[in-house]
Amino acid sequence: MNRIELVEKIATAHQLSKAEAARVLETVTSSIVGAVKKGDAVQLVGFGTFKQVARAARTGVNPSTGDKIKIAAAKLPKFVAGSAFKAAIDPKAAKRKAEKAAAKPVAKKAAPAKKSK
Repeated sequence: MNRIELVEKIATAHQLSKAEAARVLETVTSSIVGAVKKGDAVQLVGFGTFKQVARAARTGVNPSTGDKIKIAAAKLPKFVAGSAFKAAIDPKAAKRKAEKAAAKPVAKKAAPAKKSK
């Protein structure tokens, strides 16, 4: 699905014109970009989280010459899919994860030791 198809989907689902739907989509995407650019995380429960990650500077290799090159540090956007999104894509994996969590015994925390006088 591309941007135009998404605008059409929004317009038909909410009885909006395509121009209004495009403005809504632009507002949502620019708000996410602006927040992540400032370093904030944008969490859409059930869908996922958009956040900024820092990649450290490192040394790489030019594949054509074999020379070592320095790669500068960078800030990059990252999207982490939410559990509901993952479950919608692969229900079998979500079921296995739920079964594994249910089978795992819950460890009780030990009570703090009492001090004797």
